[in-house]
Amino acid sequence: MAFENLSEKLNNVFKKLKGKGRLSEQDVKDAMREVRLALLEADVSYKVVKDFVREVSEKATGAEVLESLSPAQMVVKIVNESLCALMGSETQKLNIGSENPSVCMLVGLQGAGKTTNGAKLAALMRKTQNKRPLLVACDVYRPAAIEQLETVGRQLDIPVFQMGKSDPVEIARAAIDHAKRHGNDLVFLDTAGRLHIDETLMDELKNIKAAVRPAEILLVVDAMTGQDAVNAAKAFDDALGITGVMLTKLDGDARGGAALSVKAVTGKPIKFSGIGEKLDAIEVFHPDRMASRILGMGDVLTFIEKAEAALDEKKAMEMAEKLRSNRFTLVDYLEQLESIKGMGSLEELAGMIPGMDPKALGSGSINEKALAHTEAIIRSMTPAERENPAILNSSRKKRIAAGCGLNVVDVNRLIKQYEAMQQLTRALSGKNAKKLQRMMRGKGGFGGMGGLRI
Repeated sequence: MAFENLSEKLNNVFKKLKGKGRLSEQDVKDAMREVRLALLEADVSYKVVKDFVREVSEKATGAEVLESLSPAQMVVKIVNESLCALMGSETQKLNIGSENPSVCMLVGLQGAGKTTNGAKLAALMRKTQNKRPLLVACDVYRPAAIEQLETVGRQLDIPVFQMGKSDPVEIARAAIDHAKRHGNDLVFLDTAGRLHIDETLMDELKNIKAAVRPAEILLVVDAMTGQDAVNAAKAFDDALGITGVMLTKLDGDARGGAALSVKAVTGKPIKFSGIGEKLDAIEVFHPDRMASRILGMGDVLTFIEKAEAALDEKKAMEMAEKLRSNRFTLVDYLEQLESIKGMGSLEELAGMIPGMDPKALGSGSINEKALAHTEAIIRSMTPAERENPAILNSSRKKRIAAGCGLNVVDVNRLIKQYEAMQQLTRALSGKNAKKLQRMMRGKGGFGGMGGLRI
């Protein structure tokens, strides 16, 4: 998970500060030394770290901070604001030009994920901006690059334009004409990459840029390559004048230094982040939300957005009514489980909830395996058993356990969780029912999350 190590180290620093009633300049100096080491270990650029620590130190040693009632909280606030500024402060959108179609040129080194993440971005623009995207295969060198783009295009139901191994510049020109004839208003050019930056690659990209005048030149960089990603970003920016960055594999890098360095080094904003292998695993990059996640403050806004996208409001209202009237069955329990699974990995979701430690997932409080077991148990029941778990006697439980390859103790654990949910329902009935409905309507409830303990 991105920034996991950095987040843990920074929170340890802040815990030490909170343990002091008053802060001295030496306290702040010691804390900043630890912050500096944490950032360097997270693979953040040395110059970026140096400037960041100097700026935070100057603000944190001011009289207003040291003499405040809660100086430790003021330091956290300053670090949060500085982290946000480091990553660009404001959320940036994809540049949509006045010409129709608008062209987005995807560039980057080979292996960064241009093909797949470019297609993900096209799907995101169709979903959120009602665009009609066209994917264009301009990588004529990498084996199977065209086939890969066509495959992901079919999976996402997005048209792909290709002319085989022709000249990439001519392919780009022909794709624009094709888009005009077929009503595609947004064109994504999947260009070639190399294992390293060379003059031939840059010349080709410059020629494509001159031919089609893209509104956006989006550099796709692999976050797991650390400082190499930042160096590549600077080289591409110097040669092409990129307009933004997409960080891929951000979910697989526990350090995350590239995200904290690339904006400071290139001056160009991070606009999107790839956060997994699934074809919907892409997000708009929000600097303020990412800073909040790094400091362990959660990311409630993104959590709610994911909930709204994955959960049906009408069903959530119906679920709230069932809870209120004590008609919540294991069928409903399973529906909630499936809805929450559609919001993404539980570790990612846990990191968005303030005060919740995603590392708890590794200790068994919540994990994907436990959810799979819950689903398997419920699916092994008969319709009557799901509707009325009270009829589950020992022989039925043995049959269910055998049917899903688990033990009776696992079935009993699920029933206890379900009964606890019913008790909660009764406790929240009456005057608290409306509060429960608001909770269900806003977040869809959490009844299906197995052994979740917050």
